[in-house]
Amino acid sequence: MAANQTLAEIVYDLKARDNFVICGHISPDGDCIGSQLALAEGLRALGKKVTCLLAKADAVDYALAQLPGMESMVVAKDFTDSFNTFISVDVPLAKRMGEEAAALHANAAHTITIDHHPSPETMSDMNYIDEDAPACAMIIWDLLAELGLSRNAEMAAACYVGLMTDTGRFQYQNTNAAALRAAAEMVEAGADPSDLATLMYQNRSAQSMALEERMLSHHELLEGGQFAYSYLNIQDFADTGATRADAEPLIDVLRCLRGVRVACLLREQESNVRGSLRAKDSTDVSEIAGRLGGGGHKAAAGFTFEGSMDDAIEALKVEFAALATSAQ
Repeated sequence: MAANQTLAEIVYDLKARDNFVICGHISPDGDCIGSQLALAEGLRALGKKVTCLLAKADAVDYALAQLPGMESMVVAKDFTDSFNTFISVDVPLAKRMGEEAAALHANAAHTITIDHHPSPETMSDMNYIDEDAPACAMIIWDLLAELGLSRNAEMAAACYVGLMTDTGRFQYQNTNAAALRAAAEMVEAGADPSDLATLMYQNRSAQSMALEERMLSHHELLEGGQFAYSYLNIQDFADTGATRADAEPLIDVLRCLRGVRVACLLREQESNVRGSLRAKDSTDVSEIAGRLGGGGHKAAAGFTFEGSMDDAIEALKVEFAALATSAQ
C-alpha cells in the first residue's frame, strides 16, 4: 500500500468537510464511474454538497450512462461553481484527468485521492492508495461502511459495476476471496448481478459489432500464438459510425483466443495511438505499458504511444519478442 493516510483518516477528513467535486480519469470505465457515483451518494447521505465531474466531454459508454446519478454529472470544462475539496478516484496522476480537471485539482483548497493504481508519486494532500484492491470501487465500498452509512441499493449497484468490470466479470487474476465477499455484500445490499451483467455486457451497438469485424480483419498472432494484437484506425471508426466507447469490449475478444498470453488493441487517435493490454498469465503488462507511455495493473494496463500506428505496432512487436525470449 502506497499512501500517506489510513482509510480512517480519510473518513475523518470527509466528515469534517463539505462542498466536494469528485472526478476520475479520462475515458472513464466502470470502476471509475461506479466509484464516483457510489462515493457521491454516500456523501450526500451525510448531508454534503457533491458534484461529480467527467474529465472530458467524450461520450460515455451506453451502459454506464444508464446508471443512476449519471444525469447530474458535469463535464470539467463546463464546471464553474465554487467548491472546497477535490476528490480524485481511480486515477493516479493529475494528467490522466485531462487539462481542465487537472487545473481544478491544482487550484483546489484541499485535495484527496482514493485509488488502487501503482504510481511513483502521489498528487493530493491526502492519499489512500491500496494497490492490492481489485477495484477502486471496493475501496469505496469499505469507505462507505467506515462513514457509518447504511449502504443502500444505489451505492451497492455502483460499486458492483466497478468491481465486476475491473475484475472482468470476476475472471481476471485480481479476482480474490475478498472481491467475492465484497460482491456478496453488495448483492445483499440490493445490487442485482443479473440485471447489471445484462446492462454492462449485453448492450453492444450495431456499430460496435461492425467495429469488431474490422478489428478481427486486422488481427495478428505473434511468437507462435503467444501474443495477439490488432488495431483500429480513424477510418475504421468513420466507416462504421462507431465511437471510442464502442471499442471498449474488443480487447476481450483478442484475449479469449486459445494459447494467447497477452493481447493488445491499438486505437489510432488524431496525434497518437492508444493501446490496451491484457494478460492471461503472470505477465506484468504494466511494465510493457510503462515503456510505451502508460501504466496500470499487472494484468490490465494502457498506454498512449506518441507516434504513428506503424511505429506503435513495431514497438509492440519488440516488446512481445522480448517476452518470448525471456520465457525460453
